[in-house]
This record gives sequence, structure tokens and C-alpha cells, in this order.
Amino acid sequence: MSDRFSFAVTARDGAARSGVISTPRGEVRTPAFMPVGTAATVKAMLPESVAATGADILLGNTYHLMLRPTAERIARLGGLHAFMNWQRPILTDSGGFQVMSLAALRKMSEEGVRFKSHIDGSEHHLTPERSMEIQRLLGSDIVMAFDECPALPATDEVVAASMRRSMRWAARSREAFGQRPGHALFGIMQGGVTRELREESAAALCEIGFDGYAVGGLAVGEGQEAMFSVLDYAPGLLPADRPRYLMGVGKPDDIVGAVERGIDMMDCVLPSRSGRTGQAWTRRGQVNIKNARHMDDPRPLDADCTCPACRSYSRAYLHHVFRAQEIIASMLLTWHNLHYYQDLMAGLRAAIAAGQLAAFVTDFHALRAEGDIEPL
Repeated sequence: MSDRFSFAVTARDGAARSGVISTPRGEVRTPAFMPVGTAATVKAMLPESVAATGADILLGNTYHLMLRPTAERIARLGGLHAFMNWQRPILTDSGGFQVMSLAALRKMSEEGVRFKSHIDGSEHHLTPERSMEIQRLLGSDIVMAFDECPALPATDEVVAASMRRSMRWAARSREAFGQRPGHALFGIMQGGVTRELREESAAALCEIGFDGYAVGGLAVGEGQEAMFSVLDYAPGLLPADRPRYLMGVGKPDDIVGAVERGIDMMDCVLPSRSGRTGQAWTRRGQVNIKNARHMDDPRPLDADCTCPACRSYSRAYLHHVFRAQEIIASMLLTWHNLHYYQDLMAGLRAAIAAGQLAAFVTDFHALRAEGDIEPL
């Protein structure tokens, strides 16, 4: 256990690497997938259950927490870790993406963003300085710089102007963050799918200097091929001795492709959101538990999975409780999905350490191509 933030690469296989992020609250094994605890909870899961899936770190959401219950209230109650009963590391996003996508009546300026809450219409002003203050009050271990994330597709002119503003905001975030031993600040690369803009953004961030670096502005509608084309070069523009975080990704094949290209950290609401809508992720791809084919099936979702849903419950039961709208359906399917994602990360880490990533990726795609087991 370290009393400061640090990152060490322990193995490489091509562009992929495995390593360890050390924080005062514990170690994060990389490549790492971070379950999303938007409102201080991973929906349908107890914190102990999330830890049991193998997760080392969670993501909390600045925008949602600043609106409800407010960062000031969380600080008075001992900080986000105590508030949500999660004593391992927490990364908080800056709030920028949610302001752009959820808030009503936004007004952007060089200073920041004025917006109305999607909850009650109350007015707020989010700036780089305020984002740093909120994340300090929350007590998160990894803080994200405040940025603007334009929706794609957009013209190069729009993307360039947005990226340059984000770089100015990154410098303000760095100054406002100050010196906080044991806590880390990550900068966010922007630039859409244009290499020259990504290079300009990376150079600006490196000049400012951060504890880690994120690749932002992807997984926003550009498609996997375009995303991978950016990831073919973007991680290499960032310092090799710092963690690289791909924000908002993603599906299992997105994750595998990102790790192959040198990404260390990812997050996505997909495993928990899918669980609540009857979708299970397995080694053979996606299973829709709502389908009638599962009604009389005594087999588990995945015979090789050791999560509680697969150890103790049949497809028939999961189908029944989902159709009956019982809460246990969301609980079991979410647990399974998060377990599968953490299993995938463990497999990737082991393959990189053994120098066998190419074989692992081949087997991963081959099994998914076979599809789900045949109905009984």
C-alpha cells in the first residue's frame, strides 16, 4: 500500500501493458474496468457485491452528485467513500460530459457552463475551478480535469475550437487542483477523429503535466472502426509512465481492442444497465433473458462462470423473475455482467503477463462467434 499515487507497468505484449496503480486506498490492477456508480451506488448492487466481482475501483459522477445530494452534504458526512461504503479507490469524472448531454438550457462561455438541472430546473455554474472544488469535497482518489465533449459528427472547426477550450480549461483545472498528496489529477485528450488535433491536444496536456491521461471524445457515436483508428496512435502520444484511460468504453470487444492498443483503464454503464434490461454478457456473446427459449431451460447463463447467478440459478428462473419484474432479476443479472467484465480484465492481464495476448484475443473472438448455446 502506498501513501501516494503511482503507476508501474509490470508487463508488455505489443502495445498492450499490464500494471498497478497504487493509491492510499489500495491498488488498482491494470488493465482495469471501473463499474459506474453514478449517484454513489452501482445500481442493483451492494458495495460488497461489487468488490466480490473483482473490481478495484469505482467511478462516481460529479454532475449527478453536485445536484443531489450535493458535494457539500457528502463532505459533511465524511466524503464519498464513507457515504457509499466503498473504501477502495474512486475516480470521479469532471461533470462536463453530463452537462453537455443532460442539462437543459446550457450557456457555454470561456468561464465555464451555466445550466439548469435536469432534476428540478435549478440554475448552476460549472467551471474548471468549481469542478475541482466539487471533486475535492467528494474526496475522490482520481480527479478528472474539466473539459468539453462535443457530439460527433462535427466539423473539424467545431472540434478544434472545443479541444482548444478544453486545453485552456485543463490548465485551469491543474492550477485549481493544487498539491494534494495521495490524490491524482488526469488530463483529457480531445480532438475527435482527427490526428492533427489529437496530437495538438496531447502536446498541450503533456506541457501542463498530469498524473494520468484520458482519451476522451470517443464512444460518442463515431463507431468502433473510427474509435480503433484513433486508438491506433492516440495512446502513443501520451507519456508511457502514466495511466491511459479510455472514457465511456464499452462493449467487451471494444475493451479487448482498446487494451490491445495500449489502454489501461475503462468505464461504462453497459454491464449494469444491461442487467436491468434483461441482457447478460457471456463468453459466447449477449443473452436476452426475456426470450421465451429460456423459459424451461435448467442450465446456467454460462457454465464456466462462478458468479452467484450462474452458480445457483437457472436460465428459467432468471427468465421468470425478469418477466415478473422482481428486483432480484436486476440484482443477479447485474452481478453476472460485472463479474464477466472483471473476469475478462483478469484474463487480459494474465495473457499480457504471459506474452499470450494474441492467442487470448483469437480465442475470445472465436468463442463469441459461435454464439449462445443451442436451446433445449
